[in-house]
Amino acid sequence: MAAEQRPLKITIIGIHYAPEPSGNAPYTAGLAAGLSRRGHRVKVITGYPHYPWWKVAEGYGGWSMTEVLDGVRVKRVRHYVPRNPSTLRRALMELGFGLRSVLTGWGRPDVVLLVTPALFASRVAMLRASLSRVPVVTWVQDIYTLGLVQTGGDARQAALVKRVESGLMSRSTRVVVIHDRFKAWLAAHLHLEVPLDVVRNWSHVASPGAFERDEVRALHGWSPTDVVVLHAGNMGVKQGLENVVATARLASDSGSRVKLVLLGDGNQRQQLEALDPSPRLQFIDPLPDGLFEQTMAAADILLVNELPGMTEMSVPSKLTSYYTTGLPVVAAVNSESTTASEVSLAGAGVVVEPGDPAALLRELEALAADPELAVSLGAAGNEFRFSHLSEAAALDGFEQALSLAAQPQSSER
Repeated sequence: MAAEQRPLKITIIGIHYAPEPSGNAPYTAGLAAGLSRRGHRVKVITGYPHYPWWKVAEGYGGWSMTEVLDGVRVKRVRHYVPRNPSTLRRALMELGFGLRSVLTGWGRPDVVLLVTPALFASRVAMLRASLSRVPVVTWVQDIYTLGLVQTGGDARQAALVKRVESGLMSRSTRVVVIHDRFKAWLAAHLHLEVPLDVVRNWSHVASPGAFERDEVRALHGWSPTDVVVLHAGNMGVKQGLENVVATARLASDSGSRVKLVLLGDGNQRQQLEALDPSPRLQFIDPLPDGLFEQTMAAADILLVNELPGMTEMSVPSKLTSYYTTGLPVVAAVNSESTTASEVSLAGAGVVVEPGDPAALLRELEALAADPELAVSLGAAGNEFRFSHLSEAAALDGFEQALSLAAQPQSSER
């Protein structure tokens, strides 16, 4: 903690938290633990673990519960979890969590940190914060308005979400975003006048360390001749993984050595599994820590895939995990997207247009045939992790944003 910064009492409110393995949960949990280690008094109000499975994890019962994780007091409140999360059902879930967070004791914090997602929950919590005159920092991991537009959402829904999103951020003391392009878009389209801070997500997954690569590959049924292309994380609409299924079908039809692997879970997994199966496609359930990192590192190429048309709405959290492996990344994403710019900035991989299975297969086969390039790209990603994605830099950024928000003059709004 910087010498000029006093210890703060911080309440973090966000629906996602450890032990959820993907999305923003690892970052919220990591931030809370990191701030606690630096001497701040941190309290977390969160939901029951449910993502990306869309059901409450085993072992979490009752209406509420309190636990201590990594030195942080975590208050969990139960909320509705839709098995098939449409836009409306997700909004109802977020509103339910928001109401429960408002009715839960916050303590007497110097500053409140609201995490979005969940947008609607954060907007409800903002009502209490405004009445209590508590300074609020809003942490933006995804831009909901863009998400609806770029995934083909209803225009009226998008207009409503824009009003909610703009209302939340304009009432915040400060807003933290995870990318410069998020900052530019919010300033231009939501006309925000509050301070906008950029704090990048960090690499929260440990390096796999020494392990028997051949044993891990054999565990998953991968042969020595397979070119394993692994996509890890959520299987949702914005990932557009039908493209991966179609690529696997082409690989099978052409006798390619490329094997596509989808590791994880999500609300689109059943639909993906129901598509025409291919022997060059494999689904793997979420894995425990340790084996997860080893499985990623035992692949040959790591894949990011996005729905065509997506540009600014999010930065895939999987990139920070991928860079720990030293493997090359292939990104099937819009060439003008934030994801493409991140991969290019790191020098960690190649970009191919989304929704084109033939082009994706060609790029994967070309990279597999050029091992020197693959090694070079993987090394660049690993170096970028150390130079740009450190946890210490993120904690420094949040300490500054939270401390500025907590200053008396900052909270007089």
